[in-house]
Order: sequence, then C-alpha cells, then structure tokens
Amino acid sequence: MTRAAPSENSPVVVITGASSGIGRATAREYARRGSRLVLAARSATALEPVAAECRALGSRVRAIATDVVREEAVNALAAEAIAEFGRIDVWVGNAGVMSYGAFERTPPRIFRQVVETNLMGQVHGARAVLPHFRRQGRGTLVIVGSLYSRVGSPEISSYVTSKFGLQGFAESLRQELRGSGIRLRLILPATIDTPIYQHAANFTGRRVHPLPPATSPRRVARAIVRAPRRRRFTTFVGNAQRGGLVLHGVWPRGYDAVVSTLKHRVELRAGGASPTAGTVLAPNGGGDTVTGGWRWWPGRVVGGVLLAGTVVLTAATLRRG
Repeated sequence: MTRAAPSENSPVVVITGASSGIGRATAREYARRGSRLVLAARSATALEPVAAECRALGSRVRAIATDVVREEAVNALAAEAIAEFGRIDVWVGNAGVMSYGAFERTPPRIFRQVVETNLMGQVHGARAVLPHFRRQGRGTLVIVGSLYSRVGSPEISSYVTSKFGLQGFAESLRQELRGSGIRLRLILPATIDTPIYQHAANFTGRRVHPLPPATSPRRVARAIVRAPRRRRFTTFVGNAQRGGLVLHGVWPRGYDAVVSTLKHRVELRAGGASPTAGTVLAPNGGGDTVTGGWRWWPGRVVGGVLLAGTVVLTAATLRRG
C-alpha cells in the first residue's frame, strides 16, 4: 500500500487506548493512510513507541497521556487535539480493561474500575467530542465494544456489564444523532490476539487463555478505518465466536451450558495463579505490544479442537438430559 503524506486536508483522528492491542494497530492503519493522529493512553511512556512508529510511517502525531475515567482529562484531550490540528474528524473510543473472577470474588473497586473505564470512558469521549462535531456539522464517533455487548459469560461479569451498557448507550446516542450529519459506528470484536488477557485482573486462581481462535488485531483496525465510509451501524470482527449469538437466541439453556463449560475447561486452565489487579487500576508503564501471542498456529489448532469438542459434548449431554 502506498503511504499517503499528511496535509492540512488529511483527517484528524483521536484514538484512546492507543498504547497496545487494537488501539495501536488502528494507529498504524491510520498512519499508513496519511491521517494526522492524536494518540491517548494512561502511560506517556507506553505511547512513545506508538507515536514513533506512526511518525516513521509519515504521520503527524501528538501523544497525550489520558485516563479516560477522568472526564476532565478527556475534555482536555479533545481541546488539545483541536488546538493542535484545528478540528477532529474521527474519534475512536477504544480504551478498555478486563477482569476475570466470579462476581462474589471480584473486589468492588476492580468491578467499578472496569465499568468506569470501558463504559464511562466512552461516555466521556462522546461528551467531549460531540460539541466539536456539531460545530463542524460532521464527524464520526467509533465505539469499540465487544461480542460480549450481546451475550454474557461467567467469570467476567464486570466486563460484560460494561460492554452491555456500551451497546445500549451507542444505540440511544445513534437515535439522538439522526439527521445531525454525525456518524456513529459500533465495532464488536470477538476473541482478538491482544495483550488484554495478560493485562487482565485475575481472581480465579487459574491461568487465563482467550477463547480460540484469536483474530488479528489488524482486522479490527481495518474495520475501524473503514467504518466511517460504511452505512452499517454495527460491524462484527471474528466470525468463529459469532455462533454463540445464534445459539443464545435459539437455545438459551444450551448457550449457558456451553459457555460455562468453555470458560472453565478452555479459557481458564491450570492452577497456581495469584490474585492480581493486572492493569485495571494502573498502566504497566511501557513495553506494550499489538499482539498477545495467542495466534501461534499449534495453539490455534489445539484450541480449535478443544472448542469444537466442548461444544459437541456439552450439547450432547444436554440433549440426553
């Protein structure tokens, strides 16, 4: 792909959660297209290599340490983007954290922080950027949700709560923005190969593995970049796990049994994991990556076999019962 040189007409894109995973992959995709970027994450140190990568691709970049839980910090992020580039064309709300553990074992502070980051962080972003979009008469707000915006799962109740809330918020906001010239797009990734699983809080006593197969974060990034040009409101990324939506709709009891079995036999393995808050309360300060190393091909094959076998065995057991 030929790299586009940024100009005064190049889109101005703000990306939260830009230091790793989907956010970092999205920054790279926009940089390749010559966009001017404002990158945000909690750690200034973690943002430095991302900004350097994007500048090497020819993009003009401003990196701003921002905790999306703090509304005043998100307002300042929007204001600094306007001061730097004169406008905002696309706001990508992507910052997110995750916690594993049964609801009753998850510390209240961790539960609240997951919801504050994943849901209220998006609310703060929308509140900060929409006045600018209205003055311009245009703009696109891209909200990164999850497949768990549509279905539940045990051991991640705080994450599911935040993502379900995000779905409702996005739908209500979409209805309010009709006829405004402002576009709202919702991206719902399934299992994506990012470090969020290594960064997650964990109160299960077991080691976390994402539900296979894991999709490349670049696929999500490309969906985000294309979203403003598409008419569709919702874009799913990662088709393997979408079957859960169908199962949930036609056979809820079967879905509950399958998802519980997968959680405890495929996603949570082995013991000996000490309780940890992960990066829920504070960033790790640097060393973040785009991928988490979950797409190593032998692991994908084994994981795929485990996934298919568990679904079949669970369904057969339910049928006999």
